[in-house]
Parts: sequence; C-alpha cells; structure tokens
Amino acid sequence: MLDRRSFLASFGGLVATASLPSFADAPAVFPKRGNFERLVLAYQHVHIGLEKPFSVLHISDTHFTEAYPDEDAKKQKLKEVRTQTFGGRQEEALRDSLAWAKLNVDYVVHTGDLIDWQSRANFDLVKKYFGPGMCGSMGNHEFSRYMWLEKAENSEAYKDRSRKEVAAAYPFDISLQSTVVNGVNFVTLDDVYGYVTAAQVARFRAEVAKGLPIVLCMHVPFMSEHIWRADMKFWRPGKKFVGGPVPEATGDYLVQQRDVVTRDFIAYLKTEPLLKAILAGHLHITVQDRFSPTAMQYVVGGNFMFHGQEVLFT
Repeated sequence: MLDRRSFLASFGGLVATASLPSFADAPAVFPKRGNFERLVLAYQHVHIGLEKPFSVLHISDTHFTEAYPDEDAKKQKLKEVRTQTFGGRQEEALRDSLAWAKLNVDYVVHTGDLIDWQSRANFDLVKKYFGPGMCGSMGNHEFSRYMWLEKAENSEAYKDRSRKEVAAAYPFDISLQSTVVNGVNFVTLDDVYGYVTAAQVARFRAEVAKGLPIVLCMHVPFMSEHIWRADMKFWRPGKKFVGGPVPEATGDYLVQQRDVVTRDFIAYLKTEPLLKAILAGHLHITVQDRFSPTAMQYVVGGNFMFHGQEVLFT
C-alpha cells in the first residue's frame, strides 16, 4: 500500500498532486474571473468502505497538437489544422487542472488522448507534465502517427508500428498497469479501439485475485444504451432519442458487441463484485451510468475544454 508521498514514484495510473507545480497565474481564458472558474468540474462519490478516504481528479482528452519546426510537412499540417480544432489552449487547460488538483485532491488520473497525434514535440509535452509515475491509460490518438494523412487501422498490428515510441514516452506499462492506493487497486487498461485482448483479460484476473476493490481506468467506455444515446446526441445532433429503438451500434460499440474476448470480458465484469467503478473518456462529454450491481461508469468530458471530475473514494 502506498501513501501520498511515495505514490508518484511508483505508479503509472495516478500522480500524487503534492509534487505538482502551481500554475494558477497562467494566462486566463476569462482574466477577470477567479483562478479556476474556467474549469468545468463534476463531482462523483464512490463508497467502498475505506478506512482512509481519498480523492482524485479524473481528466481525459487533452489533445496536445504541437510539432517542432524541423518535423515533417505532414506534422506541420496537423499542427495547423488540429490546433484550430481543439482551440489552442490545451496546455493551459492541463496546467489549470493540475494546479487545481494540487490544492483540492490527492491524486490525478488521465484516461488517454493526452496527445492528438505522434510528434517529438507532443511526446516531449508528455514527459514535461507526466514524469515517472504519472499518466493512466492510452487513448486511440496516442497511436495515431499521421491521422487521416496516413492509412491506418484499429488493430494491434497498427499499434506495433509505433508501440516502442509510445512506450518510451509514457513511463508505465501501456497495456495494463495497477497499484494499490489506500486499499484500492487502480487498474489502467488499453482499450483504445474498443476491444481488449486475451492477454489483458488474464492479467486483469490476476489483479482480481489480490482480493482488493478495483477501479478500472481506460479510454473507451463500455457502452450502455444510455451512454450510447448521449454519445450519438453529441456527435450526430438533431435527434432527441426520446423513445423508440436505440441508435444503431457502430464503431467501438459495435466492436464491443462483436469481439468475443471483449464481449465475454464485459459480461464477466458485470458479475465481479470487486469492481467498484470505471473511469473513462474518449466521448468528450460527461455522462455516467450504472455498469453493474457494484460499479458505476463515469465518463469525463474533454480536458481541452477545461473539463474534469473529482471522484471521492470513501
């Protein structure tokens, strides 16, 4: 079991906020407002029955979009286009979030898409903010080399094309990482294309064998009908979805339904009493739903828009 002081040096899923610098004086989106009023924070409570309660700031989808001048023309194009897409304040949003966390919570969880695509500049930002013992889970953008400028597929083979570079930038096991915090086992999992592998399932079951309550942290949420409806409202606006059939499953949701290993893993998790919560991102919206009798799933909005959620564990 780790205390707050020793936690930073040993875990790839959370970071102890006591060691974070303060950036409360960073340029403000609303300069006449308070230091942190531009943050959009939700508040969640997970009751486990702990002797020593603690809290985390859960953030996701920061989407850094930097490239050094000497990087190739495709990366310069991505920097121009994608910085416009995400507003150009991603680093400020992360700094503000970490500064708030230093004052208000014990740890920070980041569930992927810290970067928008691979570049030396983006990887250096990863190392700047997330030294040994930080960052939680991979996002699909962590494995994106050139986005739409390169033919890609959602597969382990495509990940293998840059897996070594990604692993070198993030100082933790990018497939699955775990540690115990105040009697709670945080397990971070790479599910960036919607599926999990048999090897990951075996490793997760080994974590269950420890007999500790588990918080699963990953990028892509396991879709429920409620979360899928919310996702479709955001990405395909114009439908109220008040009644009638659930929108047709596509993308990650379809993968979760069709991939046998993933489908069986989800079914197993719904019966696992040690699972107490799931933290996820990817959708750029904040939404939650009951996953199992013992666990809620909490999806957090995009950190590039200054979103985050505090989760209190008691």
